[in-house]
Amino acid sequence: MALMPMRGALVEYSGQFLGPIPNIVIFQFNPESISRSLSIPPAAGTQNSAANRPRRDSGSALAPPVETLTLSAQFSAADDLGAGGAVSAVPRLFGIGPQLAALEKMVYPPAAPGGLMGAAIGAAIDAVGAALSSGTKKPATQPMPRTPVPPLLFIWGPSRVLPVRITSMVINEKHYDALLNPIEAEVQLGLALLPAPSAKADPIGHGAYVYSQMVKDTQASLNLAKVIEFAVDLVPL
Repeated sequence: MALMPMRGALVEYSGQFLGPIPNIVIFQFNPESISRSLSIPPAAGTQNSAANRPRRDSGSALAPPVETLTLSAQFSAADDLGAGGAVSAVPRLFGIGPQLAALEKMVYPPAAPGGLMGAAIGAAIDAVGAALSSGTKKPATQPMPRTPVPPLLFIWGPSRVLPVRITSMVINEKHYDALLNPIEAEVQLGLALLPAPSAKADPIGHGAYVYSQMVKDTQASLNLAKVIEFAVDLVPL
């Protein structure tokens, strides 16, 4: 019996556990291709030029490369709308809006009590009040501190479970229903792999990073065994 193909996914989690209400987006159609880019930073204290580029035997410490991924995910409500019954209830009301909303939620900071809008308004009022009560000429607004976005896992088969953050998202809505809900869309995603997360602060991300690196090391060892086998075949008897 043929195995059912796995689907890629993005899973949002807290630093300690998955939940309490997980935000998971499973790719309805697996992207046909993923572009991977490894940016290799120069060694500390050197300029990024061919003349000053350190050799591997120079003793200069090289930072690990920064890997980024770009992919395009497709979403469509056609199958669910054609199924009828309870399966088609949500897409008839919202199209693929729930999937797109779940993806967009992954690039916003976690909602504070009272919601993001309430938190933003409260912070703005506090900033204005502090400026007015100081008795000095200060700007009426103050920069709001950046809140970290939730950590994510990019799951692409059993060999790649990667801690990532979304660096870019372009949503191209293609078709709409009678209520102007999108029923088909293409989402272009840019992902950046996170450097080795702290085991104490982010045990899930740390475990995923260590696991994926272990799989990569194992695959590199298997490639070496293949090279040795090839070399032995070349040796004349």
